[in-house]
Amino acid sequence: MNFIIPGLACNPVQTSNAWRALHAIACLCLIPAIFTASLAIAQESKPGSILLHAARVFDGNTILTNTSILVINGKIAQIGPRESFQSTNAKVVDLGDATILPGFIELHAHLAYQNIPADAVLKHGITTIRDVGGPVHKPYGGDGSLRVLTSGPIITAPNGYPIPMLGKTNIAIAVSTEKEARETVRDLINGGAVVIKVALEPGGEAGAPWSSAHGHGSGHDHGSDHSHHDQPGAKDAHIHHKPTDDASRLKQTWPLLPENIVKAIVDEAHKNNRKVTAHIAEARGAQIAINAGIDEWAHVPCDIIPESLLKRAVAQNVKIVTTLDTLSKCSGVAHNAGVWAALGGEFLYGAEIAHPDIPMGIDAQELIYMRQLAKMGLIDVLRAATSKAGQHLNLPLLGTLQRGAPADMIAVRGDPTHNLKILEYPDLVISGGKVVVNNFLNQLPVSP
Repeated sequence: MNFIIPGLACNPVQTSNAWRALHAIACLCLIPAIFTASLAIAQESKPGSILLHAARVFDGNTILTNTSILVINGKIAQIGPRESFQSTNAKVVDLGDATILPGFIELHAHLAYQNIPADAVLKHGITTIRDVGGPVHKPYGGDGSLRVLTSGPIITAPNGYPIPMLGKTNIAIAVSTEKEARETVRDLINGGAVVIKVALEPGGEAGAPWSSAHGHGSGHDHGSDHSHHDQPGAKDAHIHHKPTDDASRLKQTWPLLPENIVKAIVDEAHKNNRKVTAHIAEARGAQIAINAGIDEWAHVPCDIIPESLLKRAVAQNVKIVTTLDTLSKCSGVAHNAGVWAALGGEFLYGAEIAHPDIPMGIDAQELIYMRQLAKMGLIDVLRAATSKAGQHLNLPLLGTLQRGAPADMIAVRGDPTHNLKILEYPDLVISGGKVVVNNFLNQLPVSP
């Protein structure tokens, strides 16, 4: 009997019945192998995969060189030395003398309340925001759009801040009992709140943007002497305070939530695995926050806080969101930031996007103030806006460039450690693996 080697098409040859049986068995054996090989090829060439090369990569922890990043299906699939990437069907893009970083995380924004366009924020380097004080909704975005997390309205005392300035609608909820406080916390969490915000603000702090002396209308205006935002080379701007005295201070009349109600808010939030952030500007609010176990201060306080209170807050592992640029006219900000840093307190990045002279995106001046006033090292400043912010949100992969992390990335030409201002206008923005901005010559497709 003459045997014929069957081809991949498995077309039976008209010979003996014995040959046909042998041929059928051989074909059946080949099918799993063919299927496995096809699946491997499909996995290697998944649509939308990108392999990025750049001179520098900040992975959320440190700056690396000779490092490349493979993105598949909206996530980081691999990061490592350039030579470790063998043949791939991904689109290969060499950005040259550029720096890739995680998209920045803004922890203090008012987008919904102030109607700030989300696409403008994303295109200027912020890929995730936490909207604190506005309508509550479930988290969304991160797939070519801005990832938005919310706190919902601020919990405050009846007629407490911000009600006298801005009313209640979509920005504040007044509570007067522990029961109301707990119910409000549960309602906000059911609505999608990732954090609970309370106001502990009596008013009257010198230089505060929410004081009537500086305006707090729909624009949150606090002056217009931040011309450094329009100066790409500006790197060393300093805060200049107006002279103040007790006579110039507004009378403090806004009621504060009592300590027992704040404790109820914190307890209910913690039962539901949520942190509580507090708008604090002076010592009385700080005292209540510390006694109640508040997790985070939404600002560096405007008035000078006694060092004894700052020590207690640091011991409780309280984090402070900086907003130094927003509060640049407050008389106590520089002092509080310096003492907090000396005590080993931790800062997180937030510029309070919504103020008219704060960029709709990364605020390089905020980063500069973090270095100058908070005495932070450059890498620590970048971590505060990326990996540490992700950890604080209980999303530890967010703000990093490691395997499994969302492919939220930005890139700038050159080295931002030599000029932080270039971060305000990134040349590449990727959200969830989708290219949103691309100003590099090696063109990537831009998502519609």
